[in-house]
Amino acid sequence: MVAGASNRPPVATQEQIDEAARRFLTTTEMVAEARRRLHAHAWDFVAGGTETEATLSRNRLALDSWALRPRVLRDVETIDPSSSLLGMKLRLPVVFAPVGGMTMLDPNGALGPARAAGARGLMTFLSSVTEPEVDIATPEADSRLVLQLYIRGDSGWVDAYVERAIEAGARAICFTVDSDTYSRRERNQLNRFFQGGPLQPGGRAGVMSAIGREHQERFAWSDIARIRGKYSLPIVLKGIATGEDAKIALDHGVAVIYVSNHGGRQLDHGQGALEMLPDVVEAVNGRAEIVVDGGFARGTDVLKAVAFGAKAVGIGKLQAFALAAAGEAGMYCLVDLLEEEIVKGMMLLGINRLDQLDRSFLAPAQPVTWPTALSAFPHLHRYDRRRN
Repeated sequence: MVAGASNRPPVATQEQIDEAARRFLTTTEMVAEARRRLHAHAWDFVAGGTETEATLSRNRLALDSWALRPRVLRDVETIDPSSSLLGMKLRLPVVFAPVGGMTMLDPNGALGPARAAGARGLMTFLSSVTEPEVDIATPEADSRLVLQLYIRGDSGWVDAYVERAIEAGARAICFTVDSDTYSRRERNQLNRFFQGGPLQPGGRAGVMSAIGREHQERFAWSDIARIRGKYSLPIVLKGIATGEDAKIALDHGVAVIYVSNHGGRQLDHGQGALEMLPDVVEAVNGRAEIVVDGGFARGTDVLKAVAFGAKAVGIGKLQAFALAAAGEAGMYCLVDLLEEEIVKGMMLLGINRLDQLDRSFLAPAQPVTWPTALSAFPHLHRYDRRRN
């Protein structure tokens, strides 16, 4: 478990960060190293989805179904890949998505992403089902942190978490709204594994996972209205999948609409994330900021989302792979690799700033690979040294 505030793990040294940069020249190598290091159960927990994993595959299919249309003979000597979110400048249009159970990936849990976000000028979303908690992680992130909350108690319980987030200096509170029940993740069930522990007989989730879940089931728009009326902390809703719900969120004063299908880990046979994004962008019409996640693994993936109208893209699985591969140092390496991919993509598209990017740079296209959670890494087999 992560140490308390008085005994925090040391920050990654520059030597460790430099060593990670020398070792991992591509994200493919980071994914391969994560697969080598992780037990098969933990790997499947991170890489897998729900039931037939149709939504998981459609995340990649949606990204692969759009081609980029570059413009040429433009001065691209100077490139600015920065964006902004919640009034804070982002070095890249990237945030670290909330990931549960991060101590399965690295003993220090979410500290690595928090520290890298603070040092590299990004933002991290801290899951309420990982360690450390908001009080410790927010200072490590230099206040570049949003607390993501699963509802496991009544209104008093929720208010206590919101107040902790405010006291810690979090930028916003994020409610995940696509998880009223825990989906049937067959990889986990086949492994008899549930977020760090075994499943009960019959494939049911362990007792700890069920505690307080009825409060999530009851959580509704009226609760968002109550919280919005009581606190000034901006609200993010993660798991918006339709323009209809995006409009309701706007009526409730939500600051950020977070388009997500939970990485294909909740409702199966849903749309891919990029497929959902245009409908939400049209409904929002500039009245709130938009974040999207779900299968984004390359700089060009990020640029496609920005072209559709997203302010930032959440990196989930790739974040988990980088953390498993090299801990905190791996997070710095991941940011640098994504920055290189995004900057080179902008240069080759013929743009200097992200506000120059729009749908004119996109065209429908036929996918060239069969979509899977790992199909963005076609050379992975060359480095596959999985032990389990």
